[in-house]
Amino acid sequence: MTPTTVPGATFHTRVRNEALGGDNPFEWQALSTDDLFLGKKVVLFAVPGAFTPACSESHLPGYERLYDDLVAEGVDAVVCLSVNDAFVMYQWARSQKIEKVVMLPDGNGEFTRKMGMLVERTGQGMGMRSWRYSILVTDGMIEKLFAEPGFADNPPGVPVQVSGAETMLDYLRST
Repeated sequence: MTPTTVPGATFHTRVRNEALGGDNPFEWQALSTDDLFLGKKVVLFAVPGAFTPACSESHLPGYERLYDDLVAEGVDAVVCLSVNDAFVMYQWARSQKIEKVVMLPDGNGEFTRKMGMLVERTGQGMGMRSWRYSILVTDGMIEKLFAEPGFADNPPGVPVQVSGAETMLDYLRST
């Protein structure tokens, strides 16, 4: 694959601000793809949805478990993207005890659409969602893409076969 530029998009995130006090010390923060990727080596993996079986049982936990190994290979950040809002991503991370992986909401599906990875999951009542994939991005350039086979609207499921943390770690170790 010839490296291509990561598509420009804005992510609507929530960040902790203790100065706000109270039970909900969070405020909105817009992040751009430049904020996330320029000058960094980033592994981003995209999942069809928070709290869904394969995403919660293997995909996200695998990247959290191998986070330190990925960083040892020169990765600056490991990012989980889903077409969900910031509130859902926060609660999903809490329920999974995620401490290292960055949870990135693509609530409008902007990045996912521009990546060409937006698919219909209306057959499962999920609306438009991301296909399952992972990418290695170096300074804003997509160096490697691992997309699950069978890209299509309304698949019965999308198991983790090639986009898991082990595949990405093996790739990093081989380059």
